[in-house]
Amino acid sequence: MKFIYTRRDLNPQEKRLEKFLSVLPAFISWNSLIWLLVLCIFVPVAGVAGIILFNLYWLFRLVYFTIFLVLSYAILKIEKAALWHERLEDLTAPKQAIKKLEEQIRGLQPFRNWKKYFSQKRHLATLKRLAKNSIRFPEPSEIHQLVIIPFFQEGMGVLEATLQALGRVDFPFERMVVVLAVEERAGRKAREMAEQLKKQFGKTFHHFEISVHPEDVPGEAAVKGANATHAARWAKDYFDTRKISFDRILVSCFDADTVVSPEYFSCLTYNYLIHPNRTRTSFQPIPVYHNNLWDAPSFARVLETGSSFMQLIEASDPDQLVTFSSHSMSFQALVEVGYWPLDLISDDSAIFWKAFLYYDGDYRVEPLYVTLSMDVALGDNLWETCQSIYQQKRRWAWGIENFPILVRGFLANSRIPLWIKFKHTVRLLEMNVSWAIWTPIMLILSWAPFFVVNREFMTTVAHFNAPRVTGVIFNLAFVSLVISIILSFSLLPKRPQKVPIFQKLIFGLQWLLVPLIATVFGAIPALDAQTRLALGKYMEFFVSPKGRRKKQKGPGPF
Repeated sequence: MKFIYTRRDLNPQEKRLEKFLSVLPAFISWNSLIWLLVLCIFVPVAGVAGIILFNLYWLFRLVYFTIFLVLSYAILKIEKAALWHERLEDLTAPKQAIKKLEEQIRGLQPFRNWKKYFSQKRHLATLKRLAKNSIRFPEPSEIHQLVIIPFFQEGMGVLEATLQALGRVDFPFERMVVVLAVEERAGRKAREMAEQLKKQFGKTFHHFEISVHPEDVPGEAAVKGANATHAARWAKDYFDTRKISFDRILVSCFDADTVVSPEYFSCLTYNYLIHPNRTRTSFQPIPVYHNNLWDAPSFARVLETGSSFMQLIEASDPDQLVTFSSHSMSFQALVEVGYWPLDLISDDSAIFWKAFLYYDGDYRVEPLYVTLSMDVALGDNLWETCQSIYQQKRRWAWGIENFPILVRGFLANSRIPLWIKFKHTVRLLEMNVSWAIWTPIMLILSWAPFFVVNREFMTTVAHFNAPRVTGVIFNLAFVSLVISIILSFSLLPKRPQKVPIFQKLIFGLQWLLVPLIATVFGAIPALDAQTRLALGKYMEFFVSPKGRRKKQKGPGPF
């Protein structure tokens, strides 16, 4: 019997285990902060030692992050030169394409055309691997795209930009089905807006459907996954009627503000076809927040650029990568695992863990080095913007709700190797606890021993050496910060003419406030989410307000 990915309808033993696992992340996070503070006050030597060890650990992590951020960013820049629709054509005749590519590469100068050179070399290596291993795959012309766009309170301008971007992709529209998934609880106005959008964009795609998700369905919560699942079930009947095999369909579940790059679906199709285990793989693009970035305050630009950086870092290790926000997967896998969870907010990561358990660990995420652009959460003024961003980050941190369900699933599944279960359990717990405690320790607790010093502590070696050790750690961390600032300027979208040039300078300087920004809009929302989970105060979906005061030109530089 397959594990049911939910926290509802549990037997007494499962409820006790669920409760223990729900409390565990908050227990570790709060105790780490409280006991470090207690040690700093009453046993300063032990407190200093603990903080230095923690900072050293994070220094190594920071070096690791910086190295792989640079590598992933370089690949993203390289693949900007890729013509994905041409690469799809090469898949129809790999041997001829290999000869053509070898000639093209010989004619390139690696130092002058380094991006194109390395991009072509990557494509050539892929074609040679396909030919050597005789990997069989469907024809590119057999692949269909299903795009599901759930929405609730998003405005007309946000959805228009999303559909306009879909209308500019280089994938054949006759093999694209778009489903605008409306919530019945959004009211008549939302349904009328959907009908208006269908009139405006319906003729662009092979089929444009409006799916209305009923309100108050038994067993469902007010979450996006329930709406997307309702739309996907309609799509199953649609493709069944037309006898289109589900392994020939790629489904993309996009947030309402997702603006795709023109080459997104060609890139997705290419990576799907060349993957040896394609139907048991999700595909994760790199999210950037360029739609309204120049409308946002500088601290929000720093915060969202940091979010893109984290996704770039995670893309460097597909074995650890988990789906986030807008992503794509095989429709066959989606149907087999039973669609998105109906009662969880974190549907993006939950669908990965649900598939991972269903396929006994034989499921992974493949990074796509192509971007999707989304909105920064904005309000009508600075205070409302801060509230919106805080609530959005808390919703992201609410992904911790997967931890107790996943561990119960691991305990119930004897077919997944023990080491794999242990690795993912520890990583998920460590990632969320670190999210909640890293910056408070850096920002506050690192200095606590020196504000509560007594005469005995002032005569110790720890008091003498601690500032020097901490200084070395911060100096090395500053190097990583400088690299991040440089990359952040490259990642920024083109500056609108009305935006003063000094805003870029402010943006750069505000990177120096990363520990403070990350504490207020990272650590505190994470602690908030973990505490709510521990207390059983489950969240439901919060729609981040979107705002675009200036007209933006596309999704940014990539």
